[in-house]
Amino acid sequence: MNRIRKLANRLRLPYIKNYYQEAINEALDQHFSYEQFLEYLLTQENVGRDRNSIEKRIKSAKFPYLKYLTDLRFDTFPIEVANQIRELQSLSFIEQGRNVIFVGNPGVGKTHTSIGLGVKACMESKSVLFITVPNLITELKESMTLNQLTNYKKRFISYDLVILDELGYITFDKQGSELLFNLLSMRNERKSIIITTNLTFNRWQEIFHDPTLTAAMVDRLTHKAIVINIKGDSYRLKETMEWLGS
Repeated sequence: MNRIRKLANRLRLPYIKNYYQEAINEALDQHFSYEQFLEYLLTQENVGRDRNSIEKRIKSAKFPYLKYLTDLRFDTFPIEVANQIRELQSLSFIEQGRNVIFVGNPGVGKTHTSIGLGVKACMESKSVLFITVPNLITELKESMTLNQLTNYKKRFISYDLVILDELGYITFDKQGSELLFNLLSMRNERKSIIITTNLTFNRWQEIFHDPTLTAAMVDRLTHKAIVINIKGDSYRLKETMEWLGS
């Protein structure tokens, strides 16, 4: 038995290494043939690897917390919005390189929905990055200072899906606006971006200041994009009131 453990470790078969005794017991209980036993072992090994890969992708995505699409209360959304979100669950927008832009007041479910889509993408073998726009600007400036901007851009472009949260809460200086514009332009119509914002497009100039750059930014990000305008009261406020009422 110890030799089996050593061989499994050398061959990088963690399930077999750690659970082969349980697998043997299962085989005896179910009267597996040799072929069935081998298939069972390899299937469980594969399931374990898939699970580990999903966990790694979710961890690498840097979600601030985990939310799932199954947790969404679709009855709180307008019917049109609920239908749009249901369509997004196929993740076909990622394959098509289309952007998704959630517009709405704080607390209406923009970030929850975005994270839910991101987690689902991780579960379907997609590489994902979640980052707030202010943090992205900070990282871009730091990379430029350290002469690592080119490498940063390459990593950013490599993700199948990038989720940019909180566009509109903080204004940017000229340098930050230009860095963001150049970075997002490199993904345009090639890789998908999900953006959450509390500002309608005609107010984006309030954060970028430059009318020309703002117009170009809106034009590129919205071209063939799926724009979902979520109206209504704060989702978090509703949950709080329901909790207090209970």
